[in-house]
Amino acid sequence: HVQLVESGGGSVQAGGSLRLSCVVTGYSYSAYCLAYFRQAPGKEREAIAFIDTDGRTIYADSVKGRFTISKDNAKNTLYLQMNSLKPEDSDMYYCAAWRCVAPASKYWGQGTQVTVS
Repeated sequence: HVQLVESGGGSVQAGGSLRLSCVVTGYSYSAYCLAYFRQAPGKEREAIAFIDTDGRTIYADSVKGRFTISKDNAKNTLYLQMNSLKPEDSDMYYCAAWRCVAPASKYWGQGTQVTVS
């Protein structure tokens, strides 16, 4: 049973940094893709950073160059380092995990709020 527990959100001033963490249990790091999404009220959830089983990453244009996704397989933890934060980055952030061969079936974290003022 795959479970994801997030931490690290909070409030920060524009230009500041935050690091989100997501502990993922019950999964195989050699078969699962991982990602961070964000969602504003009334809007669709948006994928912003993705990492595959080999550590290759893809970023949304809105965060490219500012955010870095990484994972520590030994600690079963996914990270999102967010630098140069902007007010428009204020959203609820969710980590997700899925078998890379079955992207439609995702497991989700509980979400963590990021507020940039």
